[in-house]
Amino acid sequence: MTEHDQPSSTNPSEIEALISRLKQSNLSDSDSRLAERLFRLLLTLIHLVEKKNVSISRLKRLLFGPGSDTRSTRPAIGKPEATAVPPEAASESVTEKNEGVQAPAQQKRRGHGRLSSALYTGAEVIACQDSQLRAGAACPDTLCQGHLYDTHAPSILIRLEGQPVVGATRYEQEVLRCSACQQRYTAPLPEDVRPEKYAASCDVAITLAKYAAGLPFYRLAQLQAAFGVPLPASVQFERVEEVADAVLPVYLHLRKLAAHGEVLYADDTRVKILSCLKENQHLAEGERRGLQTTGIVSRLGAHQIVLYTSGRRHAGENIDELLKLRPPGLCAPLQMADALALNWSGEFETIVCKCLAHARRQFIDIEAAFPTECQRVLDAIGAVYGFDAQTREMSAEQRLLFHQQHSAAVLSGLRAWLDQQIEERRVEPNSSLGKAFAYLTKHWEGLTRVLVVAGAPLDNNLVERSLKLAILNRKNGLFYRTEHGAAIGDLLMSIIGTCRLNQLSEWSYLLALVEHAREVRREPGHWLPWNYPQDEMKRQAA
Repeated sequence: MTEHDQPSSTNPSEIEALISRLKQSNLSDSDSRLAERLFRLLLTLIHLVEKKNVSISRLKRLLFGPGSDTRSTRPAIGKPEATAVPPEAASESVTEKNEGVQAPAQQKRRGHGRLSSALYTGAEVIACQDSQLRAGAACPDTLCQGHLYDTHAPSILIRLEGQPVVGATRYEQEVLRCSACQQRYTAPLPEDVRPEKYAASCDVAITLAKYAAGLPFYRLAQLQAAFGVPLPASVQFERVEEVADAVLPVYLHLRKLAAHGEVLYADDTRVKILSCLKENQHLAEGERRGLQTTGIVSRLGAHQIVLYTSGRRHAGENIDELLKLRPPGLCAPLQMADALALNWSGEFETIVCKCLAHARRQFIDIEAAFPTECQRVLDAIGAVYGFDAQTREMSAEQRLLFHQQHSAAVLSGLRAWLDQQIEERRVEPNSSLGKAFAYLTKHWEGLTRVLVVAGAPLDNNLVERSLKLAILNRKNGLFYRTEHGAAIGDLLMSIIGTCRLNQLSEWSYLLALVEHAREVRREPGHWLPWNYPQDEMKRQAA
């Protein structure tokens, strides 16, 4: 088929109009009905092809991940038509690069990896000194008259060695017995060794293997057996419960702090709890059966708090449970979520912000079927993300003013174009493109909150990234046996997720909490992830 033979596209509304004219024509009733059936079949085929393309597009993204996007990431200031690409739900916003500045190429020494030796903070440090040379001694070169001095810049070798997740040390205490009275005398343990079988580091290692790395108890038991250090799955859960008991006061304190947050992000992901599934068999018709893990991220000043809750409640209801802890004198927080009704309970007043990344995905999925229309929308959304990337060092008020000066023109132009497309019936309302347009216009106020309220986020990507921890455990562990087990997992993942989001070591933090469980229970506010090192050093100094 030549280029001139290619059929032009037909608007579905034109076919509907043709069907109406056929009914009013002089055709016989049978011919009219036949023509109508043929045109209806054509409309159905068009609709199915659109849905097929969208479904295949979504399936490819689920299986292989989102592909790279080649749209420009640098919008020009003051040019509404400039475009930029926002991040996908699981990635950071695009960082800007300095223009016109190219760092000189530096050749790396062969054999050196990309990780700096300073990153190995958990490595044992062993200082090596020359047995024959020392600072101040004469240079060993016979032709040199100089003296050696310490450069204070040692040459560093990082040597990695294999070991089990949980190691074991066997202490053989000598036992002496009197030949006359038969009294037994056992040699004492070293001073720094406690008599408990399970050290705090053992409990924390099991906790991180399960809830930070997603390694199920059974797999860890198999791995430990291979190393010759048995650790049954049942014992692992007992040790994890001990850790949860130690950190519970901090978790409850973090919930109270999270209720004070200026911005609350929320989203759900599915979860399987066997005891709840068993209950479902006895529930009456109409009672709620679904199970989900809600992830909530609360932004409080310079800190961020992650909370997980698994059960029958949805994100909106869990937000309400959290807001019950909010003091009545505080202003309404910003609430960010996608437009799903389950995310919005409405029991407490919040400032509604809806995820622009979700709106963007509506058009990414159908871009192949409607390239021109989708390109117009994606360019506008990309420009807003590009402008937002330039506000990272600004205060909330400065960011609001910047978006009002630059993003407002882009979004107002997009809204006018959307309204024009709908009013002039250039898009079929029931098509995938029409539904994407309807999504944008219906939720426009929440999607453009960044133009009205200082500090309003653009998308819900922050909590979606945090939910990956719960998803990792679901994919590897498959299910929780009871609601108690789910609560233990939620508590520990909340602590781990909060440490990660604030770029703190979850190992050091959990170890400090377990080793100082009594102090933590007495003053949990002094043992938060961002203030425990300073307080701990003060206690040790005292």
